[in-house]
Amino acid sequence: MKLKVEPLTKEAFEPFGDVIETNGTDYFLINNGSTRRYHDLAKVELLDGGHALINIFQATPLDYPLEVKLVERHPRGSQAFIPLSKNPYLVLVAKAGETVEPADLKAFIAKPDQGVNYHAGTWHHPVLALDGISDFLVVDRGGDGDNCDELYFSNDVKIELDRT
Repeated sequence: MKLKVEPLTKEAFEPFGDVIETNGTDYFLINNGSTRRYHDLAKVELLDGGHALINIFQATPLDYPLEVKLVERHPRGSQAFIPLSKNPYLVLVAKAGETVEPADLKAFIAKPDQGVNYHAGTWHHPVLALDGISDFLVVDRGGDGDNCDELYFSNDVKIELDRT
C-alpha cells in the first residue's frame, strides 16, 4: 500500500487536530503596537489532570520511501509540534480510536511555517523530518499515568510512504 502525500491545510487536518500557522490567521497588536499576536492557534488538551510540558525534539531524517511499521497516540492530552528549523516535514495521521488500520492513515507535507497539534488520542507516526536535522518545539502533557500508546502493524502489512 502506498500513501499519497497531500499538502497540509487546516480543513484537511481538522479531523486529527489543529494546523498552527500565521498565514491567513487574524491577529491583534500588543506591546504598544510593536507585536502581532496570533491568538489561540491550537487547543492544548490536558486530560486526567497533568501539566503542560514544553520540549525541544531534534529529529533526524529517515530514508525514503519509508516503510511505516508503527503509529502512536497520546490518550491523556494533545501533542503539538512547532518547527524551529526551515525544513518541510511529513505528518502521518489517523483518527482517534481504540485501534487503527493501514487504510485509515493520511499523509501530509507540512511547510516550515506550519505546526500541527494532534488532538488527544489521534494516531500518528513519530515526527518525520525531511531535508536535514530539524528542531521542533513540542507541547504535550506531563504528569502521572502513561500517555503514549504504540501500535505496531503486522509484519505482513507493508505501508510505503513516498515523499515524491
